[in-house]
Amino acid sequence: MKPLLLIKHDPVETCGVALPTLEAEGIDLLVVEAWDERAPRPSAEEISGVVEFGGEMHVEDDHVLPSLAWERSLTREAVDRGLPYLGSCLGAQILARALDASVFRAPAKEIGFTVLRPTAAAGRDPMLSVYEDGDMVFHWHEDTFELPAGAELLATGDVIPAQAFRIGERAWGLQFHFELDAPELDVWLDDAERSGGDLKSAWGKSAAEVRDEAKRFIARHEEQGRKVFRRFADVVRRAGA
Repeated sequence: MKPLLLIKHDPVETCGVALPTLEAEGIDLLVVEAWDERAPRPSAEEISGVVEFGGEMHVEDDHVLPSLAWERSLTREAVDRGLPYLGSCLGAQILARALDASVFRAPAKEIGFTVLRPTAAAGRDPMLSVYEDGDMVFHWHEDTFELPAGAELLATGDVIPAQAFRIGERAWGLQFHFELDAPELDVWLDDAERSGGDLKSAWGKSAAEVRDEAKRFIARHEEQGRKVFRRFADVVRRAGA
């Protein structure tokens, strides 16, 4: 089977539970570091599907990350071809924008663990049926998106309405970082603290407050993330059969 493409947008991205879970499922992976201009830029014909992770940039910040133009084009072609697609945070926004929906500043920034509200449709969905109403999921973003035409809303939030959607049968966008695990969270928070900025004033929560939330919620968060990737691996296998 052709490799599953994983796209990283930030050097501190570890992919959390994604890599060990997908590798345990026997999925051949091609990991692309988008900031590396020498990294491969495979076409949709060369891959079995796409997983896109988060990043600090806006979906059309091509001047910051030139690979975004390729990513938007690849995402559109993947959906048109029926290739499995799974986007986290920026990856969900790229999916929305690639399908001609607007991506814009959210009415509020989200950081840390917040409540997820799956819709009735989520109970029938291969990915989102992992989650129950009231589950705590991890966010770190300031943009949001409109749903693309024909998309099905799978989850909302108490602050940001669009939290998860599916387009067709094989493409999902999740605004929250379902891939996150405890070691990756420590890396992100350590990096933010080294930058010298005041996380509390910029985002509304301190690193200590986020770490305190993680003590309560990260174990279930990790297990749900593993379930999502195991289910996505099954989608990839069935699509490539």
